[in-house]
Amino acid sequence: MPTLVVGTGVSGGLALPYARSVRIGILTREWPPEIYGGAGVHVDQLVHELRRLTPVYVHCFGGHRTDAVAHPVPTALHGANPALQTLGVDLEMAMAVAEVDLVHSHTWYTNLAGHVASLLYGIPHVITAHSLEPLRPWKEEQLGGGYRVSSWVERSSYAEAKAVIAVSDGMRNDVLGAYPFVDPERVHVVHNGIDTSIYRPDTATSTLEEFGIAPERPYLLFVGRITRQKGLVHLLHAAKSFEGDIPLVMCASAADTPEIEVEIAAAVRELREVRGPDSVVWIEKQVDRAKLIQLFTHARAFLCPSIYEPLGIVNLEAMACETAVVASDVGGIPEVVTDGTTGLLVHYDAEDPRGFEQDFAAAVNALVADPARALAMGRAGRERAVAHFGWDAIAEQTVQVYRDALAR
Repeated sequence: MPTLVVGTGVSGGLALPYARSVRIGILTREWPPEIYGGAGVHVDQLVHELRRLTPVYVHCFGGHRTDAVAHPVPTALHGANPALQTLGVDLEMAMAVAEVDLVHSHTWYTNLAGHVASLLYGIPHVITAHSLEPLRPWKEEQLGGGYRVSSWVERSSYAEAKAVIAVSDGMRNDVLGAYPFVDPERVHVVHNGIDTSIYRPDTATSTLEEFGIAPERPYLLFVGRITRQKGLVHLLHAAKSFEGDIPLVMCASAADTPEIEVEIAAAVRELREVRGPDSVVWIEKQVDRAKLIQLFTHARAFLCPSIYEPLGIVNLEAMACETAVVASDVGGIPEVVTDGTTGLLVHYDAEDPRGFEQDFAAAVNALVADPARALAMGRAGRERAVAHFGWDAIAEQTVQVYRDALAR
């Protein structure tokens, strides 16, 4: 059978035994403009580069898109447990991908769609592991019994997938630890990436002024959803020990549950009582990318106190904007943040959260007290982001995984 190399002018194109282009179905919950986390950023940037190599068809959740097929929750499932709504969308996705040659699902939200499509049409299913349900037990607060459904979906899909892409070496270890039945040869490490032509320093200050942040005053920055995973409650406890009057700017919204939103609000009030009313600027909405880039650029340090993080793409975004990072040492974060060079890593111990908070505050205080060191770490961070995390190389590595899956 003749072999076709898919892609124009790109080394290492997709060489496959087909007499036509290989069609890839990307299955994702998030797609612009509805992106709220690192997985959505990953899919958006990856697809942009993959389309240079081979035909890609995106299927996403939600309302109408011009550049993807969108699947809303079936009418009959409105008001149902969110896990059931997800299954309804997944089944409609599976029905819609009959004409592709390989499906690639992202997060448990679309794993079932990929798994069913693989069974139905006899095509390979590739999964990117952005996170794992067994390592996020706090989701039971959000989903109730739906968490057992999401865990079943993920476990079943990983058992049958032709290939699993882990976004870090730490994530690969987590996959094999959580699902020992997965063949290690089927688990490939392909890091998340960053578009450093977009994420780059922006010296304008209009966003700071919009949110009441004094441009001439240093500040610390957190960006993330209000979820147990991001360690925001630990950050707010640690911030009580921040030295001086440097404020914390929090871009934090989309709480997993009303209960955790109330908990965070109480912690913010307590912090203001300890350090003063201007110690926290809480931006309680999703901030668009251009504004985030300004916030990254002007921060003395970006803070990432996550208790679970397969890679932490937001750290790459901060680094690309020449901002030093103070982060926990969980998951894939040490593969991004070079301790002592592009930022400082703090050991997280679930058995000693107070110790973690104290150590985190000490690391932050060290950079606040030494702005020259923070600037040097920021410059080194951008150099590292540019050199090691470009999306063009990541897309080609992903294509290699497709090639292997189609050949199995």
